[in-house]
Amino acid sequence: MNESNQTIRHERDQQLVDYANRVADQIVVTAAKYDDSGKFPYEHFQILEKEGYLKLTIPKEYGGRGLSLYETLLVQERLAKASGSTALSVGWHLMTFFSLSHFRPWKEEVFAEICRATVEEGYLLNVYMTERATGNIVRGGKLATTAQKSSSGYVLNGRKAFATLSPIIKQFTVLAYIEEEDKIAEFLVQKDDTVEIIDTWDVLGMRGTGSMDIVFHHTSLPETALLAYSEKGRFNRFTGKSSAYTLQLPAIYLGIAVAARDFILTYAMQRFSPSLNDYIVKAPHVQQKIGEIEALITVSRGLLYGLAEKWDSNLDIQDKLTHEVAVTKYAVCNNAIKIVELAMRIAGGHALSKGLPLERYFRDVQCGAYNPPLDDMVLQNIATAAIEHVKNRIQKEPYNEIHAVQSK
Repeated sequence: MNESNQTIRHERDQQLVDYANRVADQIVVTAAKYDDSGKFPYEHFQILEKEGYLKLTIPKEYGGRGLSLYETLLVQERLAKASGSTALSVGWHLMTFFSLSHFRPWKEEVFAEICRATVEEGYLLNVYMTERATGNIVRGGKLATTAQKSSSGYVLNGRKAFATLSPIIKQFTVLAYIEEEDKIAEFLVQKDDTVEIIDTWDVLGMRGTGSMDIVFHHTSLPETALLAYSEKGRFNRFTGKSSAYTLQLPAIYLGIAVAARDFILTYAMQRFSPSLNDYIVKAPHVQQKIGEIEALITVSRGLLYGLAEKWDSNLDIQDKLTHEVAVTKYAVCNNAIKIVELAMRIAGGHALSKGLPLERYFRDVQCGAYNPPLDDMVLQNIATAAIEHVKNRIQKEPYNEIHAVQSK
């Protein structure tokens, strides 16, 4: 398919898109194989390291490319067309460095050393927050993973779920509760024989992300492993800057949807229908669905990239776009599901065959609904904000338009 110029603003964007397409062309060859087996795609990450993909969001002063938010979305959308699983798993690595680059909560020498490990040795980085026992702390779950003080630092115990990249990662960060201080903190952990990976990852979609469980059996950490405290009610690297780093998520699911669009257009132009005595692309109901798909892609890209450009270009409002970021994730991910469903309707019963990629796109794209923020939280938060806004206005101006209408 020809690249749309809708999101390509200038030559640098085009170069990044060409680069991402080149990487994606290498990944797509074995994407279906890893989806079918559910095994972790180590060879994909060898390709990503060789192509310099792992350092895209590392600051330039530490040897990375320092991509902007907009630029990161461009490359991630293209990679997701090849493999949603690989784009999502490396995306958490990219998101981690992006958030750290813009918030800088750790000691700078620690951050610099972790950047060096990625640039020079290909180390990946992710943070593990979700508890197997109590769920995600974003939804109010309490941390069951604890860090107890010891003579040499801390001792970590607990079990984390959905630990994406766990088969390949060598160092990562963990949120844990420090009992003696009654505080939550982020710790840097080096994988050793006290860190157990349990293969719990046998799922419907995104099967190649390696999002297994990690268990800590009295894992010893030095005092320097404590990176930062996470204090309730205060911005941290996960909530600061409007959590804009999470816009990679809708970019990934949009990329999957675009892959479905590209496939179904080719399929419809090559699929002959005896009842039509023509190719199915000529059928009015097929063209109607293609039009709906194009409209959803155009709206989604406009919303996603428009917000990214707004965030990149306006430093003074980066902390004021939380609702826009959440709504964009909600809208684009739900649009992506609709796009894939429409593509499957065009293919008919053939869409359910594992011989076509549509069923993989369908399974993968569903996962967007389960990445935070979840739809119910997004809608509840924006509803609460709207109600509070009107309540404050009524308090300031008791005689408002409602009273005016009622008095007529």
